[in-house]
Amino acid sequence: MSSILLKNCLYIFVSADEEARRGEDILIRDNRIAKIDAAISDSADRVIDCATGVVIPGFVNTHHHFYQTLTRNLPAVQNAELFDWLVYLYEIWKYLDEEAVYYASLLAMGELLKTGCTCSADHHYVYPQNVSGDLIGIQFDAAANLGMRFSPTRGSMSLSKKDGGLPPDSVVQTEDQILEDSDRVIQQYHDESELAMRKIILAPCSPFSVTEKLMEETVKLGRQYNIRLHTHLAETRDENEFCFETYGCKPLQLMERCGFIGDDVSYAHGIHFNDQELQRLADTGTHIAHCPTSNMRLGSGICRVKEMLPLGINVGLAVDGSASNDSSDMLGELRNALLLQRVHYGAAALSPLDVMKMGTENGARLLGFEKVGKTKEGWGADLAIFNVGKLEYSGSLADPLAAIIFSGYNHGTEYTIVNGHIVVEQGRLTGFDETEIMNKCNAISAKMLNA
Repeated sequence: MSSILLKNCLYIFVSADEEARRGEDILIRDNRIAKIDAAISDSADRVIDCATGVVIPGFVNTHHHFYQTLTRNLPAVQNAELFDWLVYLYEIWKYLDEEAVYYASLLAMGELLKTGCTCSADHHYVYPQNVSGDLIGIQFDAAANLGMRFSPTRGSMSLSKKDGGLPPDSVVQTEDQILEDSDRVIQQYHDESELAMRKIILAPCSPFSVTEKLMEETVKLGRQYNIRLHTHLAETRDENEFCFETYGCKPLQLMERCGFIGDDVSYAHGIHFNDQELQRLADTGTHIAHCPTSNMRLGSGICRVKEMLPLGINVGLAVDGSASNDSSDMLGELRNALLLQRVHYGAAALSPLDVMKMGTENGARLLGFEKVGKTKEGWGADLAIFNVGKLEYSGSLADPLAAIIFSGYNHGTEYTIVNGHIVVEQGRLTGFDETEIMNKCNAISAKMLNA
């Protein structure tokens, strides 16, 4: 058993429904928070002075595309909307291989950990036909090396250009291949335990990337194993038009027809829902993974979060793919979520407390992690410590929690702790050499762009 003692914490965010604690200590034993109290006298293997530290539960990132870290900021699609953006990038993503997936995963998770995220999903749906390796297994290896709690989706695409889809033939799979491998990764990797480090989600890419039959069969398989389900939905108006032309209905109606709705289902984006559809999401307990930065970057629209939350819709936060965000900055995502809602709904639309809840416990609930997302005794020791004893926070400490959202421009943590292990120390990853990740990713990116 190992132990860490966080001493004299300036501010401890417990949860959105409980009072913050100030000047107290946190004792971590093994992978759980053992005690929160004033002047804890227990001995510990490691003691960290948190006198200028804001301690929060680690953020939970509910939607990402790790492989896209290799194709950030490309001039040809800096000003493109989603469909044009996808068509261009698929011609580059078809060159992904095992090494690219491994180092892209290290890069994305490394960025997330350094900005306070301790648990992440990843929606990987590009499976080039020349790649035979276990891509989900490769991602789990990267997560283990960095120490991240990880819940990847076994994504899928079955419709290529010849079928009316967007991607080239070389990156889609048959429905039999998809379902067979989905079954395999569930049996090989999924962990239902309370503090699991590995969970699997099944995730057809989108209504315009798979058939209705595959959606239905994915639902059956997921519910057979009690596995959560995920897809992109209602991200753009183009998607609405596609669904009307192809299926004779709107995207949410298609999901209902497939059974792809309910408290085990989350949709990435969920921008273009009408009032009746919002009520249907609330009635069914369906979750939304809100991606504000990506939505702004691609000009997709503003998700109706301000209206969703009072209805009881569980909204988590997500950085989305790094080619539509250009970073994996989780604290930055909270800030953008807060500000984007205010653009449309006014200055009181969301509070710092609202986005903290979305970024922690709401995200954990969406992904099915029962004991992370709050700083409470007996809960998982997933914590982020932001040092506000810096120039950029000066004059902002009347509310230390709001300070890290409103005032800081350097979104890096001083320490990030996952499952009781320090994975970021004084702003640097402890599990992998950052220079190696940087050099490898730059080289792989250049190779793919010049293929």
